[in-house]
Amino acid sequence: MPALDEPLKKVLGPATAKVMAEHLGLHTVGDLLHHYPRRYEERGQLTHLADLPLDEHVTVVAQVADARLHTFASAKAPRGKGQRLEVTITDGSGRLQLVFFGHGVHKPHKELLPGTRAMFAGKVSVFNRRLQLAHPAYELLKGDAEEAIDTWAGALIPIYPATAKLESWKIGKAVQTVLPSAQEAVDPLPDSLREGRGLVSLPEALLKIHRPHTKADIAGARDRLKWDEAFVLQVALARRRHADAQLPAVPRRPRPDGLLAAFDDRLPFTLTEGQQKVSEEIFADLATEHPMHRLLQGEVGSGKTLVALRAMLAVVDAGGQAAMLAPTEVLAQQHHRSVVEMMGELAEGGMLGGAEHATKVVLLTGSMGAAARRQALLDLATGEAGIVIGTHALIEDRVQFHDLGLVVVDEQHRFGVEQRDALRGKGKQPPHLLVMTATPIPRTVAMTVFGDLETSVLDQLPAGRSPIASHVVPAADKPHFLARTWERVREEVSQGHQAYVVCPRIGDEEDDPKASKKQKSPEDEAEKRPPLAVLDMADQLAGGPLQGLKVEVLHGRMQPDDKDAVMRRFAAGETDVLVATTVIEVGVNVPNATVMVIMDADRFGVSQLHQLRGRVGRGSAPGLCLLVTEMPEASAARQRLNAVAATLDGFELSRIDLEQRREGDVLGQAQSGARTSLRVLAVIEDEEIITEAREEATTVVAADPELTALPGLRTALDALLDEEREQYLEKG
Repeated sequence: MPALDEPLKKVLGPATAKVMAEHLGLHTVGDLLHHYPRRYEERGQLTHLADLPLDEHVTVVAQVADARLHTFASAKAPRGKGQRLEVTITDGSGRLQLVFFGHGVHKPHKELLPGTRAMFAGKVSVFNRRLQLAHPAYELLKGDAEEAIDTWAGALIPIYPATAKLESWKIGKAVQTVLPSAQEAVDPLPDSLREGRGLVSLPEALLKIHRPHTKADIAGARDRLKWDEAFVLQVALARRRHADAQLPAVPRRPRPDGLLAAFDDRLPFTLTEGQQKVSEEIFADLATEHPMHRLLQGEVGSGKTLVALRAMLAVVDAGGQAAMLAPTEVLAQQHHRSVVEMMGELAEGGMLGGAEHATKVVLLTGSMGAAARRQALLDLATGEAGIVIGTHALIEDRVQFHDLGLVVVDEQHRFGVEQRDALRGKGKQPPHLLVMTATPIPRTVAMTVFGDLETSVLDQLPAGRSPIASHVVPAADKPHFLARTWERVREEVSQGHQAYVVCPRIGDEEDDPKASKKQKSPEDEAEKRPPLAVLDMADQLAGGPLQGLKVEVLHGRMQPDDKDAVMRRFAAGETDVLVATTVIEVGVNVPNATVMVIMDADRFGVSQLHQLRGRVGRGSAPGLCLLVTEMPEASAARQRLNAVAATLDGFELSRIDLEQRREGDVLGQAQSGARTSLRVLAVIEDEEIITEAREEATTVVAADPELTALPGLRTALDALLDEEREQYLEKG
């Protein structure tokens, strides 16, 4: 019986092992045992052929209804010797065509006779408006129990996540070979936890997930394996929180008559209840002798920047410095501008006219001139500057702080782990950390992805913020709607307001082969259009429907000074329409902009659309967001746009977004770039398990931080925390 860490090539042979490693990322016996079936077919049942996804590799169980061999002439067989076998399979409710050509027709012609049942695997395509599988692999399902198929599939046939190179039943046969090794699986769950919840042992769960006899077997195995995933991940996060709680930090308490008090007196409005509550949570953390690790998530426009600024002022009051890290230069400049505006003379420390408690607020970006950069570095090193706002240029070795007390990271998911750690290393002791995200995250995802951070939520919009009306503009079905869109833009401008037009591409990519390959979804012919580009769109609008208006462009490839100049002109009201890429997605604040037109809106994700939309309706006039698309009414992309238009609730949209994405993206590519560890746990559906696992993990780690009494758990943790993941989890 092979050990769980035995390489697959020793057990299955080098050829099969190579395909498994390359296409499924499976290297050891243990990896293969944790490659669970995606679903199960019942031997007496047939698959729903009507629901097959286009362009995906599928495995179906069905019955042959009809088989016809056609002979035809072709360039290779001019005398009519070319052969094509067309087989129709059925599940009682729908039909699917299979096609075999040339030399590949002989075997299926003999075997796929009407009435035969088989499993078929292949890529779904369309021919003559009908779904078909060309040259599918197949495995006959015979009633005879002696048949090979029955050695690995009982009444319930496991269907595995497969590839064109490796069909589901071949994976099933490989699993059959290594299944005895499941007995060796060391259980990561403490006995008390497993028994208290009535969960089966790990070896039994592995056996039942791969070879179930009943649906109850599958349910019991999945419950157990979900607990493994939730618990091991929460233990990793709980250990991180525990380690952080041991670190020293300088407590930072604001002075009652200091900079923060002077700033609050200047504010022309009162803080919302939510802002006050979150500020209190942050101030309580800052006053402790251990570093704060807090995630501040808030709806678009809920005033996160104000809350973060008050935290920074509290730290400056207490003699420290605060750094705010922004993902782009446009955003760093925008934050710097708005912070200086909000603080007024309080930001003029060391200058004539500066207020009594004033400090200096400096900007540090990679493209600054040498003299300005030298001065900024000097102000940081001497402590003259209490607040610095910048891009990852802040992390460079040459940047020295006098006494770094707080790091605020804006839009955390855009920063790499090493970058955050490098900035934290710049304090005499670890600085406090506040992570801001404007992408609302469902509670369970926050507990899973950001589980080493305490979470504060701002879900109230400040008074005076206007509602945003959102509408889908179906440009292909109703071209006059698009004409009306540009009329609406002109109407807003004539009333003294401004507009954004957002496009998915810049337009100077110069036949970038990658650019042309992107987005070719078979969902509809419309997808074959190249994405609309900022530069083309600006020219079309300025010379056409928006002629006479002042139109400017903004995109990521412009020189930083040019970008800043464009943003300044737009903020000052000198530009009527800004045609931009998603560089305006986050943090850009122009209260006079009331309308946003998003071209090719179907090419953006749900959260991104919500972010973009949050750039309008920031003043007293109502906002309008128009989502232009050429996708047909029935398409999934159109449903997604309808969902965005139907609600302004970012938490609701993030839920929709997650449900539409493949399970596992949440923790995988989306956050860390590593392959996700979640195979059966669904972060939306399994809220209860995640919540309970977090509590259990906290208790276990508090009692035994090194997990000395739980060797099985240690092993599972080491497997989870390979190097990439370890770094990702240490993002705090």
